Amino acid sequence: MVPFEAAPAQLSELRRAVRSQLGSWGASAVTEEAELVATELGANVIKHVGRGVAASLVLELREGRVRLEVHDRSPALPAPLAEACADSDECGRGLHLVAAMAHDWGAARTATGKVIWCELSLKPAGCEGRMGRVAAVLSVYGQRSSTSSLDLAALDDTVTDVITDLLHWLAVQGGDPDGALGRAQMHYEAEAA
Repeated sequence: MVPFEAAPAQLSELRRAVRSQLGSWGASAVTEEAELVATELGANVIKHVGRGVAASLVLELREGRVRLEVHDRSPALPAPLAEACADSDECGRGLHLVAAMAHDWGAARTATGKVIWCELSLKPAGCEGRMGRVAAVLSVYGQRSSTSSLDLAALDDTVTDVITDLLHWLAVQGGDPDGALGRAQMHYEAEAA
């Protein structure tokens, strides 16, 4: 169990804890996904429960899956995903992303508040590496991930929206959007060559 205070500065500590634990289990294949899930669930505590509240992250290795749980003291469960984005394009995308990446996920009340959990498969069928993560993200934005009957103009707009949302999110977390964009461009060019 990793206790944390709901604050943007603590999110990097959650990622470090996830990376360290998965490395010790030999489950590094899902490190990026697990770090993203831990960040999203931690950010949800900050946004929906409040800054400075006590929370905890629990990691478990179970029969070919990694389970991540975030516990907080609020009994309020998240709105169902269909309702989450009804009022706003911004609302609910984090849980949509978690749901798209996870083998299974859910939320439940506990004796002291609630838990939101998800399980990541150590051997994801058809969702490995970057292409699987891209498919998961595009599904959150309502785009198909296959190239059949793909509207390239709409896909280009969606990718621009995804990048823009990620840069805004990074800035809110205290990160450097310009630096991240520059590094991403360098990585893309190096890998494309």
